[in-house]
Amino acid sequence: TMPILDRWAPYALGLLRIVAALIFFEHGTQKLFGFPARPGGGGGPDLFTIYGIAGIIEIVGGALLVVGLWVRPVAFVCSGLMAAAYWIAHAPRSLYPLLNGGDAAILYCFVFFYLVFAGGGAFALDNRGK
Repeated sequence: TMPILDRWAPYALGLLRIVAALIFFEHGTQKLFGFPARPGGGGGPDLFTIYGIAGIIEIVGGALLVVGLWVRPVAFVCSGLMAAAYWIAHAPRSLYPLLNGGDAAILYCFVFFYLVFAGGGAFALDNRGK
């Protein structure tokens, strides 16, 4: 092991959590508010569709993960959402993630699943008082 790298591991984990959560959050704002706008535009979905519920989880879960609050349970829900999204929306299109557009869903699923076990790393509100 490399002690210098070990010392920085919590900061790298915190940075991974923040960046992944910000991009995840952005997926939710696009679903619910049309921002950033997709080519061709389109309004937001009905909140009580599977797409709308995914957007709500992406916004709320993304925001909580950015600040590092309740990281483990929130990451568990977000990981599950991405697993479901992959199998419902992407896998039926093709066996190959690169072809079915599901590569990001797989990465989110496993990054969030890792956070369930690793916690939020540095900069997380969950760490206050420790």
